[in-house]
Amino acid sequence: MTTTTRKSTNRLATLLLGASLLAGCTVSGIAETTAHAAGASNFLQENAAIRTITKNASGKTFVTNKLSTAVLVNKQRNLPSTYVPADLVVPNVPFSFAGSSPKKQMRGIAADALEKLFAAAKKDGIKLAAVSGYRSYATQKAIFDRNQAIKGADVANRTSALPGQSEHQTGLAMDISSASAGYALEASFGDTKEGKWLAKHAPEYGFIIRYGKGMEKLTGYSYEPWHVRYVGVYIAKEITNKHLTLEQYLAQYN
Repeated sequence: MTTTTRKSTNRLATLLLGASLLAGCTVSGIAETTAHAAGASNFLQENAAIRTITKNASGKTFVTNKLSTAVLVNKQRNLPSTYVPADLVVPNVPFSFAGSSPKKQMRGIAADALEKLFAAAKKDGIKLAAVSGYRSYATQKAIFDRNQAIKGADVANRTSALPGQSEHQTGLAMDISSASAGYALEASFGDTKEGKWLAKHAPEYGFIIRYGKGMEKLTGYSYEPWHVRYVGVYIAKEITNKHLTLEQYLAQYN
């Protein structure tokens, strides 16, 4: 085996180990806690914000790890307008509306986790409803333009993302509500029993409340207790337990 091949193989093994850890899975044949921790650390260093961004000729910044469950998309880090996840599926969970729609979709790994999250909620007597998942670049543009026309640019920038800057385009995010909240996506959802249950238990299934209360200056967006983002169990628990944003957490590995 050549040195180049060996390095490539080791890098692939690290990514697979990291991804398995972050998804909350068991890595067969690796029992040592230190090995697990090293794998997670290597995965996170591979996905650190400083290492996963590039600029085009006009100076616009784009993420280079759009397929990763640890991808960081925000006002400074764009997805290409042409990006559509190849593994979009519809999770088998209750939705707030009937019929088919692209916004029922998520990436496969996130959809599986969402099904487990909803099953746990149901077991605890909590009735959640999925409202909005995947959005294309074009759909996000239409949403932002409408919000800007109605609410003005300042409010639109705090409450919705510009096209290319939305986590919904990653296929890893889902907006969740409940009948008790009228299926609305409002801050008051966080005060309902369903919203409180979601905030407490989402990390157990690999999700974070992406735009937390009091984190507005760090995330660039208003508090959204309904918006969950799949990052994997390991990262989700770390972020939640340390009261960090995804930005702050990934910056630790720069």
